[in-house]
Amino acid sequence: MGDKGSIWLPDAMSTFANEVDALFWFVFWTSTVLFIAVVAAKVYFMLRYKRTDETSVPEPVHESKLLEAAWIVVPTILVLFVFIWGFDVYLKMNTDPTDAYQISVMGKQWAWEFEYAEGVTAFSEMYVPVGRPVKLMMNSQDVLHSFFIPAFRVKMDVIPNRYTSLWFEATEPGEYQIFCTEYCGTTHSGMLAKVVAVSEEDFAAWIAEQSQDLPPEQLGEQLFAQCAACHAVDGSAKIGPALNGRFGTDRKLADGSTVTFDENYIRQSILDPASQVAEGYQPIMPAGYSSMSAKQIDGLVAYIKALQ
Repeated sequence: MGDKGSIWLPDAMSTFANEVDALFWFVFWTSTVLFIAVVAAKVYFMLRYKRTDETSVPEPVHESKLLEAAWIVVPTILVLFVFIWGFDVYLKMNTDPTDAYQISVMGKQWAWEFEYAEGVTAFSEMYVPVGRPVKLMMNSQDVLHSFFIPAFRVKMDVIPNRYTSLWFEATEPGEYQIFCTEYCGTTHSGMLAKVVAVSEEDFAAWIAEQSQDLPPEQLGEQLFAQCAACHAVDGSAKIGPALNGRFGTDRKLADGSTVTFDENYIRQSILDPASQVAEGYQPIMPAGYSSMSAKQIDGLVAYIKALQ
């Protein structure tokens, strides 16, 4: 936690994050003061008007029109104030600048895919330039997801067969966590990514570097980031089988048959994961990876083949 956050909120790292925080703290402290006032009044009336004699009859209480008007007018003013303030912040957060740099975001079980206008595709890390508005056009390949960057105070549902969007402008270089905040299946909690905010010069250099043709194994390593939530490369157990040191060995399947862990097995497992389920595992791998290009599949095969 830096000096721009609190025990309740992470550091505010986008242009409108401080406005969101200000509204939050106004509602928080106003609610706290009203809560204390109501509880204090309740305790006072309990003690002040406690019956001490069961035979006593209390005097009739006449209403106070001033008091009744006050507890109608004051809350109404507070609610209207919060509504106007909140609506102003809402408009700023939902009206993206016309010159915003656009990135396409695809949510899939269980990874985030980022596609840039220059044709670059990235997984798990979204590079953005500091001091420049960035608009995200988002869609889901399978189920409902929700894209959340706490440090930027932005969150939006990511829905199948429909585009949703949000925008932000990072104020300082750094790495900021991305979460999926809509339960989307077995590895929902592992559907993580990072925003990497860098200077305009470093962003341009990164784009140029990514635009170059990568060797298949290096491309596969980059693509494997979207598989890491389910498959380990260090032999540890996850919801999917570990993939290191398996190439050329025999793999027993759930139906009792045995196949050789070779290029064809890897390719078939990507394109049709339910057709060859490893023994001891459930057929939960999504089928959406069949949309990968031949070059991407070849890269993944090369990377998995080389794992020791």
